[in-house]
Amino acid sequence: MRFEFATANRIVFGEGTIQELAPAAASLGRKALLVVGKSGRRSADIRQRLIGAGMQVEQLHVPGEPTLQLVTDGLQVARSQECDLVIAVGGGSSIDAGKAIAALTPNSGGILDYLEVVGNGQPLQMPSLPVIAAPTTAGTGSEATRNAVLNVPDAKVKVSLRHQSMLPRLAIVDPELTYDLPPEVTGASGLDALSQLIEPYVSIAANPITDVLCREGIQLAARSIRPACQDGSNRDARADMSLAALFSGMTLTNAKAGAVHGFAGPIGGLFPAPHGAICGELLPFVMEANLAALQQRGAPSSILERFDEVGRWLTASEDARADDGIVWLRQLCTDLNIPTLRAYGLGEADFPQIVALAQQSSSMKGNPIVLTEDELTGILQEAL
Repeated sequence: MRFEFATANRIVFGEGTIQELAPAAASLGRKALLVVGKSGRRSADIRQRLIGAGMQVEQLHVPGEPTLQLVTDGLQVARSQECDLVIAVGGGSSIDAGKAIAALTPNSGGILDYLEVVGNGQPLQMPSLPVIAAPTTAGTGSEATRNAVLNVPDAKVKVSLRHQSMLPRLAIVDPELTYDLPPEVTGASGLDALSQLIEPYVSIAANPITDVLCREGIQLAARSIRPACQDGSNRDARADMSLAALFSGMTLTNAKAGAVHGFAGPIGGLFPAPHGAICGELLPFVMEANLAALQQRGAPSSILERFDEVGRWLTASEDARADDGIVWLRQLCTDLNIPTLRAYGLGEADFPQIVALAQQSSSMKGNPIVLTEDELTGILQEAL
């Protein structure tokens, strides 16, 4: 057995830990690019704390999923103002934008020089600027991953910029930053985290470290996603979801994903659909298709047992099997009012294109079994 495990250089978790951001930032740089989300929640306070710590601060707002143009604009600011540190505070979009800008700043040229699919695919030559990531949602786990997902609207695709040095130098995970999230954001982001815990556990690249994190994270999310949606001020539920999201980022970046994320990228590029909601809607149908294919093709009992374990962790029942977990996930999506794929404009005529794109996705390579075109189409039909 050979495996590796990489994550943020330092992780600080707990209520109130956002107050440690400014002193830590001052130890890493002198001039920061502060990347914040659409609402800019808490950005004024963080900015003042950074200035109080003796730092100069430039600021960039990320109104939605990061695009090539937004990253290019941020890159221009970071280079022209000679920023030596990037601080990203927000959801996955803000953190991904910040990581992409930090990675590109020391490297010559523009973003298209380094992107695959839509660019030249050159490897980054210089390591990224230091990044401090502080998530305000509990979903993507981007504070612990080494890639940034970027939307390319003109090409209707999402692509990733990847490099080992893109792992944040510091991840500050403060559950208090998630208290005021509305239920729909809490639910969608929580389903993103849950899918990023289940898929790595049954993937072909699972390893002993990610297994431990997946087992704990699945149980945290399963017991707390509903309470967090029902009462955003539930401290225990919010802490559970923040920790589950952190674990999901750690597992995703060290063990591969699967068909859920293989589909989510193309669908998100073609339709205005939130990533977490897509993942949540697809997850039970992907699990069902994987389980059926594994059983039909005589898969080893060890991988089938993993699916049963997921069922037990989701339902908190020692008697549960994989099928019980699938039923539980379907009910969860109903309880959280997760829309079907049709709600975003997707129809059966789109299936061939989506299946073709999904089959080419790097995420699909981690699926526990290669699904046929008919099996992939069946998943979309169920989720429609």
